Amino acid sequence: MIPFSPPRIDQKVVDEVSAALLSGWITTGPRTKLFEKRITEYCGCKTTVAVNSWTMGMQVFLHWWGIGEGDEVILPAYTYCASANVIVHSGAKPVMVDIGHDDFNISIEAVRKAITPRTKAIIAVDLAGFPCDYNALNALVREPEIMNMFLAGNEHQEKLGRILVISDAAHSFGAEENGKRTGSLTDITSFSFHAVKNLTTAEGGAVCFNLPDNFDHDAIYKEFCTLILHGQNKDALAKTQKGNWRYDVEEPGFKCNMTDLQAAIGLVELERYQENLDRRKEIFRQYDLAFHHEDWAITPLHTTDNRMSCYHLYQLRIKGATEQQRDAIMQAIFDQDVSVNVHFLPLPTLTAYKKRGYRMEDYPETWNKYSNEISLPVYFNLTDEQVSTVVEAVKKAVNTIL
Repeated sequence: MIPFSPPRIDQKVVDEVSAALLSGWITTGPRTKLFEKRITEYCGCKTTVAVNSWTMGMQVFLHWWGIGEGDEVILPAYTYCASANVIVHSGAKPVMVDIGHDDFNISIEAVRKAITPRTKAIIAVDLAGFPCDYNALNALVREPEIMNMFLAGNEHQEKLGRILVISDAAHSFGAEENGKRTGSLTDITSFSFHAVKNLTTAEGGAVCFNLPDNFDHDAIYKEFCTLILHGQNKDALAKTQKGNWRYDVEEPGFKCNMTDLQAAIGLVELERYQENLDRRKEIFRQYDLAFHHEDWAITPLHTTDNRMSCYHLYQLRIKGATEQQRDAIMQAIFDQDVSVNVHFLPLPTLTAYKKRGYRMEDYPETWNKYSNEISLPVYFNLTDEQVSTVVEAVKKAVNTIL
């Protein structure tokens, strides 16, 4: 069976994790701090805080930014539920909009139409690893008419003076726009390092801060590290200094710090990340070549003049297929011992959001792309021979069902 997306765990990773285990530091310690520094250097952002998941990193951030009851946060209807769940848990209202025609990312015009005086933030999702049009989003929130509509709710929001742009980069570590990497493309970026991601720490994530220069990013880093550790102003590493045991809890915080065991995996993954990207790009090339001349195949957009994917997901679409036919094609692929997936069930199809009044018919482009989409295996250890097996399984399944 060809799996869908297994992590790259080899002896180098095992050795580094073993070294962390034997070092005496298995929670937040020197490896986590080094991992944060390396991410900041790689992405080109101003500071980075490593956390235990994308979800909790974003949850704490929304709390820190002061988003709550009465506020609205705009996001695409086509994303994983975590993007919306954090908004609900903050007390704010998720305002879903449709995606664009060219890719799977949020429609800039739909965002424009959805902005109200209650809008505090936009969460743009880099689906499949292809970055959103941050040039356009960043320009949109700075338009005088949009800025005049903005109502700040606290000191942070007042200092920014406009709607905040957040990059949900759970899929897009290493993607680029205009030669800059994800993490530095807009105000805030949140990464996921879950087991299926290009770069994994088993579970984990990071929040990258790239706010304007009038924000003190050193102070933000210190405050955020406190927030992710119950509001305690000293972590275990700081308390190891002689006589430095006494601490304070500055406010009721959260518990979502990254551990050195996770960071040990991440440091290895980051060191060889370009090798990973190169292999993924080659797999995309082989899929493109195999499906380009099939009249039923719609291959995904992954490169433009100014944007480049990190090749996380290959979202093949079957032209003209219904949702039921797509599901049958997937089953036929599975029957040939090849694992595939769908990314994702749109938010308005989920019970949690249907009962909150969201309707799938309000997002036609989201449905148009979801209903015939199949994600194919892409990972470092996928061999050329296995890629050929996947291709043949897909072609046979499509020709059998359609």
